[in-house]
Amino acid sequence: MARVLPDVVAIDKEFDYIVPEAFEATVRVGTVVRVVLAGRRVGGWVTALDVEPPPGVALSPLARVSGWGPPAELIDLSGWAAWRWAGHRAHFLRSASPPGAVRTLPAAASTRRPPPRTPGAPAPGAPAPAEPVPGGPTPVIAEAEMAALSGEALAGGRRVLQLPPAADPTPVVVAAAALGPTLVLVPAVARAAVLARRLRRDGLGVALLPDDWALARAGVDVVVGARAAAWAPCPSLAAVVVVDGHDEAYQQQSAPTWDAVEVVGQRARRAGVPCVVISATPTLDLAHPAGQDGGVGPQSAALVVRPSQSVQRRGWAPLEVIDRRSDDPRLGLWSAPLARAIAQGGRVACVLNRRGRARLLACAACGELVRCERCGASLTETADVDTANGETAAVDTAVVNQAVVNQAVARRPARPQRRVSELSCPHCATTRPGVCLACGSSALKRLRVGVTRAAEELSALVGRPVSEVSGPGAGTEAHGELLMGTEAVLHRVGPLDLVAFVDFDQELLAPRYRAGEDALGMLGRAARLVGGRRRGGRILVQTRLPEHPALLAALLADYERWAQPERELRAALRLPPSSVLARVSGEGAAAYVAGLQAASAGNQTVQILGPAEGQWLLKAATATGLSDLLAKVARPVGQRLRVEVGPRRV
Repeated sequence: MARVLPDVVAIDKEFDYIVPEAFEATVRVGTVVRVVLAGRRVGGWVTALDVEPPPGVALSPLARVSGWGPPAELIDLSGWAAWRWAGHRAHFLRSASPPGAVRTLPAAASTRRPPPRTPGAPAPGAPAPAEPVPGGPTPVIAEAEMAALSGEALAGGRRVLQLPPAADPTPVVVAAAALGPTLVLVPAVARAAVLARRLRRDGLGVALLPDDWALARAGVDVVVGARAAAWAPCPSLAAVVVVDGHDEAYQQQSAPTWDAVEVVGQRARRAGVPCVVISATPTLDLAHPAGQDGGVGPQSAALVVRPSQSVQRRGWAPLEVIDRRSDDPRLGLWSAPLARAIAQGGRVACVLNRRGRARLLACAACGELVRCERCGASLTETADVDTANGETAAVDTAVVNQAVVNQAVARRPARPQRRVSELSCPHCATTRPGVCLACGSSALKRLRVGVTRAAEELSALVGRPVSEVSGPGAGTEAHGELLMGTEAVLHRVGPLDLVAFVDFDQELLAPRYRAGEDALGMLGRAARLVGGRRRGGRILVQTRLPEHPALLAALLADYERWAQPERELRAALRLPPSSVLARVSGEGAAAYVAGLQAASAGNQTVQILGPAEGQWLLKAATATGLSDLLAKVARPVGQRLRVEVGPRRV
């Protein structure tokens, strides 16, 4: 007899089936099968064997064996994850299963058989850092210090290894692989492929997920992949390494909003093996003080391992802060120091996290904001023309009017007043002519330009073409010597000479509690692209908050400059890591929250706030208390409900 969990999210229940004699040799816990359920064939996973069926029930046989599936430990882990993130096991087992049917496994590709290691003993000496590939990070840590750091980080339990941005994490992975089969996560598939090539060059057997799922199931030295690889098979798991553990790409955006770093941390804890989370700018959730429950009990509290301060300084690129507090606000985006830096040449990326041509418009006559008459959102321009000749305007001299910009503009013929021809709403798609509804004027001014318009201004400023990058691009690399884009540009380029954050206050003052954390992570990403101090690249930041702790932390290569005040602020506001959050929304949210309020009556550890814009926020002292409460209340039938546990954007 076999117990099967159907691959049907709406039915989170197991059913018993007979295993035909022809399938007995191929059915094991985790095998992917096909079964008949309610008159139709569905896929599923075997969760147990040799079970005792309910009395008086006639069982149906398994219809088909599709092939290999996740090992038994991941079947069990899916139950924990369903409880932790208020989801269904099928969501997680899909991530743990191969992308296609796997009927046979290849030969194991493990090349090393390390001697047994006493639990808690230091890891074997790490090899010398691998020679960097073209465009790879610049080595900033000496071999001896890297070996010591790797040994301390791999000594046992969960550790955060705070390597500076320009440091190469590959030696840590190689040191972990010396302990035995190692699971490695990186934020993006493209970076996983680069790391896999380097490890293979070092002589290790590597499975790159998702394509090499069968090889990983058979057994290799290192299993490498992005977020979904947290559920990859890795027989005889000996160590876990997470690269850039602060990256929000590790969290699933659709519900259930599971976090890959926490999943592999739980896997490592259950297996009794070390888990190393590498990050130049760790979130407070990763490095919170011991004694607080961050999701899997006190064991989740991490020790932080750091190199010397001199190494930290070498691994951060020089950062220049352009203080714009005394600038005339009419000068627009491009300060004179930034314009001069860009004009010096080299490969430059300018970052502005606003898409489109203009994100905020106002009437030049009466000052009224240009908003959608249907939903109230700010409208964006879809085209702009000169009133005299109908040609598209190339430069807005009311925005770009500094001396250095005027030199570029002066070479162009004078243009008459610009007029916006059409406006559109990015939320409800309403369009209308470019006129003010308050006074009827067609003269509109940009209060906050988007990246498209900024690219046009930059091209006029420097007199050379600018490539716009404003989307994820599915891992494709952006090309060009002068790039203008949203934060996506930092994920789609190779080495740079200069990264300029055109309006960094937008990041520092973003309406979410992780704003400073995310801003510091962006600076770390930029520092990696321009290299450490030895490479000569640099970062420019335009801001009116030059003494913000996140900027000081990057400027001085001192993480605690940001972490200490942020930790105190979050504790005062009961925000993570001092609490655990969940957000509930959807048409069934009101009924579900009513059930939560009834179930939590008298419970002082869970606070329910809202509603605000149809959403409720749950704030709990521990992840255990929150998950237990969410599991107590049944979801409304036939109504859409979204439960986000641990949302980052709050």
